[in-house]
Amino acid sequence: MTESAAPSSSEYIHHHLTNLVGGTGFWSIDVDTLVTSALLGLIVFGFMASVARKVTSGVPGRTQAAVEMVLEMVQSQVRDTFHGESGIVGPLALTIFVWVFSLNALDLLPVDLVPLLMGSVGIAHWKVVPTTDPNLTFAMSLTVFFLILYYNVKVKKFSGFMHEVLTVPFGAKMAPFNLLFRLIEDLAKPVSLALRLFGNMYAGEMVFILIALLPAYLQWLLGAPWAIFHLLIITLQAFIFMILTIIYLSMAHESH
Repeated sequence: MTESAAPSSSEYIHHHLTNLVGGTGFWSIDVDTLVTSALLGLIVFGFMASVARKVTSGVPGRTQAAVEMVLEMVQSQVRDTFHGESGIVGPLALTIFVWVFSLNALDLLPVDLVPLLMGSVGIAHWKVVPTTDPNLTFAMSLTVFFLILYYNVKVKKFSGFMHEVLTVPFGAKMAPFNLLFRLIEDLAKPVSLALRLFGNMYAGEMVFILIALLPAYLQWLLGAPWAIFHLLIITLQAFIFMILTIIYLSMAHESH
């Protein structure tokens, strides 16, 4: 976008949906996604660590109470959903919920705020919400997928895992069909996790961008209700990613 002429609607949308890319070809990376997600993770979890260091057994302050509410919610979901023995599930679920919620919440910033700030220091593109980048959502979902495979083999041993793959649900005589069904089922897990989060957040960001193209009086009239509704979407998507991760890991600990 140039200062001499206002961008068209299509140019404005394209500018806000374009990542800052480093490198070329297959090994290129979305720099804005990596930097934003890493910095936000350090800020959020550094804050939670500082709260944990100051925790008191007496009457908690507002900050400690808020953190404890989130922790208790996550622990309750793990207790109700996960039926195995693993010390990693609780911390993983908490990390997923808090981090994904924080990344999603960046969508509530004014649409032009971050691009204008980055443009003032010579950076032409900076996509604000990392969860609108499928590279990030697939990276997270593939991490969950590899954990599923790891615990399937660890808990059931390789022989037990392969026996389950080849005999469930139709019995040993239908091993090829069982294998095909299992491949479809397992591959659908990371794909659905990634696309659900990406699709909902991308659609929400697009609505904010379209509202920003309207006259100022309509921006406030439509933007405020959508931001309130979008807060529900932000929370729900973080919760869904967390609860499905817990369910998938619980399934990996169970024999069929």
